[in-house]
Amino acid sequence: MIEIDGEYAEGGGSILRTALALSTVTRKPFRAINVRKNRKEPGLKSQHMHAIKALQELCGGTATGGVIGSPMIEFFPGECKSKHLVIDVGTAGSVTLLLQSLLLPAMFLPRARFTIKGGTDVLWSPQSDYFCSVFLPHLASNAKIEYRLVKGRRGG
Repeated sequence: MIEIDGEYAEGGGSILRTALALSTVTRKPFRAINVRKNRKEPGLKSQHMHAIKALQELCGGTATGGVIGSPMIEFFPGECKSKHLVIDVGTAGSVTLLLQSLLLPAMFLPRARFTIKGGTDVLWSPQSDYFCSVFLPHLASNAKIEYRLVKGRRGG
């Protein structure tokens, strides 16, 4: 099992999101320790839990130790299958950060689709306009990805 220390470098959630995506594609399990250790509120946050749950559903994987606030998680990916996942982050958690874990595995599936409710312009994460206009065009030669922002009512 690959072990990842989440305290490395700036110690944020990026290392976990990347590990989830790569683990899912390679089908190699990993253990992350010290998740977000260098943050004011360390451990898993809601958006990380939604990425884990979505990848479990998309790829029949399992996870242990993954609860909000947990400093450790073990992730065991399974075989991915195209699905339409509906994900409600339940907070203003960043949709673009969640997609950092989901897009790479989805690029290897013929018809993966996500409907995600959450924050689109959240501090310390890629803004929706940047994600759509700068990041996604870099993936266009490798996969057909459509991104559509539907604005809802605030607070409801």
